Amino acid sequence: MTEIVSNRLKDRAAVITGGASGIGLATARRFASEGAKVVIADVDPASGERAAEEVGGSFVQVDVTNEEQVKALFTRTKELHGSVDIAFNNAGISPADDASILETGIDAWRRVQEVNLTSVYYCCKYALPYMQEQGKGSIINTASFVAVMGAATSQISYSASKGGVLAMSRELGVEFARQGIRVNALCPGPVNTPLLKELFAKDPEKAARRLIHVPLGRFAEPEEIAASVAFLASDDSSFITASTFLVDGGISGAYVTPL
Repeated sequence: MTEIVSNRLKDRAAVITGGASGIGLATARRFASEGAKVVIADVDPASGERAAEEVGGSFVQVDVTNEEQVKALFTRTKELHGSVDIAFNNAGISPADDASILETGIDAWRRVQEVNLTSVYYCCKYALPYMQEQGKGSIINTASFVAVMGAATSQISYSASKGGVLAMSRELGVEFARQGIRVNALCPGPVNTPLLKELFAKDPEKAARRLIHVPLGRFAEPEEIAASVAFLASDDSSFITASTFLVDGGISGAYVTPL
């Protein structure tokens, strides 16, 4: 990837949940390169500390399904940096026991909803008051292209959770628009992250079946998604809110893909 030299996020305090790996880590690097003061929030202290050290940021250990811990995360960010300017609510899971509705048990359903949807509710709930006080802020919630499309290879709770993130982001974007706060739903296509690699390494046929639907002919790299997050976090996207921001290699616009 091209080295980024920019100050468009200079001195802005940015919280990234799930910031120790994958899209979160790539975004932490991008934010730091653009001048942001990065707070890595992750459940894993070892990888979280490493990520924070790499980007010259701070680490806060947090279970995003725990309301008090999420509240404390944003309080700590305010204490450290004096503001909460950007919240990239990105933590999520895609477990193997979330599949067809005929096979997925209620415990698996609830766990995915807690991590993928309820955590975003908590993060928005506790980031927003600081942004209201400042009169500005950008919230980017990680949804997915599956929030706008159906799949025969179902992960029923994952898809439902991401649909919920999309709807909630749209509503918050409208509700808080005139208070200077923008809220957008980032909807990535398949991304070359450890989560996806692990899933598809177990089933190459499943990987090939998905890849054929991508007009660009490949999965995204985390750095490409991070570039989109940085855009939504910055003033370059100042007239974008309540949006379904698709970064999917053309999947959602495709009927037949190139050979």
